[in-house]
Amino acid sequence: MKTIKQIWSSFLLLLMASVALNCAEPLEGNNSKNENEDAQGELIASEIDLTGKKIGYCTPTLNAPYYQALFQSVKANVEKNGMVFLSADGQDDINKQVAAVEDLITKGVDALLLNPKDPEALVGVTKLAKKAGIPVFILDSSINPDAEYVTTIQSNNRANGALAGEWLAKKFGRKKMNIALLSGNAGNPVGRTRKQGLLEGITEEQLRSIGYIDLDVKTQMYTEWSYAGGLKAMEDVLVAHPDINVVITESDVCVLGAIKAIAQAGKTDDILIVAAADGQKEAIKYIMDTDFYGCTAMNSPVQIGKNAVEFAIQYMNGKRDFPKTSFTAPLLITKQNAAKYYNPKAIF
Repeated sequence: MKTIKQIWSSFLLLLMASVALNCAEPLEGNNSKNENEDAQGELIASEIDLTGKKIGYCTPTLNAPYYQALFQSVKANVEKNGMVFLSADGQDDINKQVAAVEDLITKGVDALLLNPKDPEALVGVTKLAKKAGIPVFILDSSINPDAEYVTTIQSNNRANGALAGEWLAKKFGRKKMNIALLSGNAGNPVGRTRKQGLLEGITEEQLRSIGYIDLDVKTQMYTEWSYAGGLKAMEDVLVAHPDINVVITESDVCVLGAIKAIAQAGKTDDILIVAAADGQKEAIKYIMDTDFYGCTAMNSPVQIGKNAVEFAIQYMNGKRDFPKTSFTAPLLITKQNAAKYYNPKAIF
C-alpha cells in the first residue's frame, strides 16, 4: 500500500508531465490574466491616421512560451490599430538577430521594437536605425546605454525581486535559511537585477523584523533559462548541499524543471521555492495547489507588448519626453491572490 508521501510524489510527477506538455516610472495597466488576453489587442488613442504604418518587431527567439506570448501581444496590438506588423526571429543566435534587424530597417519600418539577445551586440543596429530615422524601443531585456533608443519597456525586475525576497524573510523569521540560487545565465542584466532585488528584499526585511542579517547562499547554479537546465542544476545542488531548505530563482522557468528533482528526492516538504519573476501559468498553478512553491512576481509579456506599441504610437504622434526606462507595476503572486492571475488558456 502506498504511503501518503508516495501518493504525493506520484501526483507531483503527473502534474509536471502536464506542465512539460503545455510547455524609473511605473506604467498603468492591468496585469491580471483575462481569458483570451494573449490574442486580443487594444485600440490606442492617436491623432494621426495609423493605417499603413509599419511596426517591426525582432525577438531573440520564439523557442519559449514567454517569447511567443510577447510576440502575439505585439502583433495583436499593432494590427488592432490598423498598422502593418513585420516580424523577425533571431533564432537564439546573435548574428542572426543582427541580420534580422538590418532587414527590418531596410524594409523601412516606422518604428522598431527590439528584444535584444545581448546588451552589447545589438548596439550597432540601433545606430543604423537612428540614421534611417527609425525610433527604437527596447522590450523586456536591456541594452547598453550607448545604443540609440527611445525607452526600455520592461517589468520592474528589482522591485519584483524585492517583494519576493521580503515575503521569504517574513515566512522564515528567525529560522535558518540554507539557500540555493538558480540563475538564468552568467552576465545576463535582467537576471542580475532580479537577483539583486531578491537579496535586497531578504536582508531589508530581516533588518526590519529581527534586527540582523542571516543570509547564507550555499551555491549559485546556472540553468540557461530552461526546464532541462533547472532539472540538472537542482540534481547537482541536492548532491552537493543536501541541507538546502530554500531555492530562490531569477525566473519561474529556471525552477520548473528543478521541481522534478526535488520531488524525486522526496524533499517537497523540506524545500520552499521563491521566484523573482515571471508569473508563468505553470508556476501559478503550483502556488495554488501546493505549499512548496511560495511565490513569484508578475512579468507580463501581454502588458509589455501592449505598452511598447502604445509608446510607438505616441512617438509617431509627436511625443518625445519618454523616461529612459518604463516599468510595469511590480506585483507579487502568492496563494492568496494566485487564482486571480491564473489563466490556463494563456500561452505563458
